Order: sequence, then structure tokens, then C-alpha cells
Amino acid sequence: MLDFLSIVLSIVVLIPILYLGSSNLNNYLSVAFLILISVPTVMALIHGAPFVPTPMKRVKKMLEIAKVKKGDRVYDIGCGDGRMVYLAANMYEAEATGFELSPIVYVLARVRKFFWKSKAQIKFANFKTQNISEADIIFCYLLPECFSDIEEKMLKELKQGAKVVSYAFQIPYLKLIAKEERDPGNNFAPIWIYEKE
Repeated sequence: MLDFLSIVLSIVVLIPILYLGSSNLNNYLSVAFLILISVPTVMALIHGAPFVPTPMKRVKKMLEIAKVKKGDRVYDIGCGDGRMVYLAANMYEAEATGFELSPIVYVLARVRKFFWKSKAQIKFANFKTQNISEADIIFCYLLPECFSDIEEKMLKELKQGAKVVSYAFQIPYLKLIAKEERDPGNNFAPIWIYEKE
């Protein structure tokens, strides 16, 4: 956590100070752009995880082993560029919704929706404030600390039998029903499949 705070401090405070010491207009524009990118990134880090796209092969594998069916209500909490929900909607005809908090990543997801011609929804929202009680399957790629933050929400709101598919990190309070092992050859993390009892 201390390393994270040091990085944030250097981005938000030190770098702008160095740039603003110059009278060059381009430096002011660079600082504005840097802050525009770093602020939502820091917000996303605090509330969930940074934007690190799940490899497409792994996304397809997650959908396959989750056994997504037509009409399933699928949520991706921290959906990034929307690839999971777009594939769920396009390949499996799921009712897919993604939640994204970073404004820049949200815009990227909306642009991708146009190219994917998907019926999936992308909501600019913090998933922690969204009702997840209707979800049949939730996909996530979150840091372990975030799972602690949402434990009460998950246990309270998830309906019995709902699945949670986590890329890379374990969820300690849900029942593990399957695991796709790490693939070191492709540098893919494991996939953990849980079920709400």
C-alpha cells in the first residue's frame, strides 16, 4: 500500500511541479493530460483494480467453463473495455451488463460496443453501489483487497446458486466449484469458479 501511495504522490504532485516550472505551453497540456488519465486510474485502483485487460483466449475460456446460457443475467464488475460482456451477449445471447468506474476506460468500452454491435450494456458506475441480486453469473478481475471490501455485499445480495468467476485471484468466502489451472506457457493466470450456497 505504501508503494501505491508513493506512485500516486509522484504522479499527482511531483511530476506536475516539475512540468509547471517551465514556461512551455506544451508542458501545461502534458500535465493536464497526465492528470486527466491518472485521476480516474487512481479512483479505479482504490475502488477495485487497475485496467488490465484479460487476454481474449482467457475471456472465452471463462465464458465456456462458467457454462453461460441464453438468457443468463451476466455481470462483469469492473468490466474494462467490455470484452467479457460483449462476448457473453454475442456468443451466448446472455443479458450482459458491465460496470466501469474509470471515465476513460468507460469511453473505450462504449466505442468498442459500436464495433462489436453488441446488445450488452455498459454502465458508468461503481459496482459496489449496484444491486447484483439478479445476477446468474458474475465475472471479475479484482485485487484480493477488493474481495474483502465486497464480502458483505456478495454474501447478502447474491442469490443461491449464482456463480462468481474470478480471473487470477481467489475469493475466500464463496464455495469453490471448479478451477482452470494457470497456463504458464501463455502467461495466463488461473480461473476460479465459485457458487453462492
